[in-house]
Amino acid sequence: MSNLDPAALAIPGPAGRIEAIFEPADAPAQPLLAVLCHPLPTEGGSMHNKVVTTTARALRECGIACLRFNFRGVGSSEGSFDDGRGELDDLRAVVAWARAQHPDKGLWLAGFSFGAWVSLRGAVELGAEALISIAPPVGRSWDFSALALPEVPWLVVQGSADEIVDADAVRAWASALPHPPQLVEMPDTSHFFHRKLIDLRGVLQHCVRAWLSA
Repeated sequence: MSNLDPAALAIPGPAGRIEAIFEPADAPAQPLLAVLCHPLPTEGGSMHNKVVTTTARALRECGIACLRFNFRGVGSSEGSFDDGRGELDDLRAVVAWARAQHPDKGLWLAGFSFGAWVSLRGAVELGAEALISIAPPVGRSWDFSALALPEVPWLVVQGSADEIVDADAVRAWASALPHPPQLVEMPDTSHFFHRKLIDLRGVLQHCVRAWLSA
C-alpha cells in the first residue's frame, strides 16, 4: 500500500490490517456508501480485479462513494484464506469502520463471484439497503440454499457463457427465492466479462439509477 495514495487505508481487522481504498463519488453525492467484495483469493482475486473496479466506477458515476478492500492474505491484508468464514469477519470489520467514518451514509453491498457469496452472507446482519451480486458462485463450494436475505433492491448480473459459474444454476436459484432479485443475463459473456466491461457498467448504471429515482 502506497503512503502517497490519499485513498489508501489500513483498517483494523480480526486477522490484522485490512488493505482498502476509499473512492468518493464522481457525480453529485448520494447519502450512500457501497462496500465491494472481490473474487476468490486463491485464484488471484483482489480489490483490483477489473470487474470490481468497473463496478466501483459505475457506482461512483451514479453518485455513490465506494470502499474496496482486500480479504485476509491478499495484497497487504494480513492473515490467510479462510474459505469465506474469516472473510465474512473481514467484511464486518470494514463495514464497522465505514459506519464510524460515514455515519450519514446508507450501506450497499456489492460482490463479484466469491465476493458475492461473502456479501450475501452478511447482508441481513449488516443492514444492507441494496445488493449487487455479479456471477454469484451458485452450485460450487458454497451453500446458497440456506442464505437469509433482506427484502431490499437487489441486482444479479450473470454471463450466459460463464465458464466457472453455471448460468442455469444461477437462474434456477434466483427464480426459486421468496423475493427474487432482478436478474440480468448478459449474452456471450464469460465469467470475467472479457470485452464486456463497458456493457456491465451500463447494466449496473441503468439499474442503480432506477433505484435512485424511485
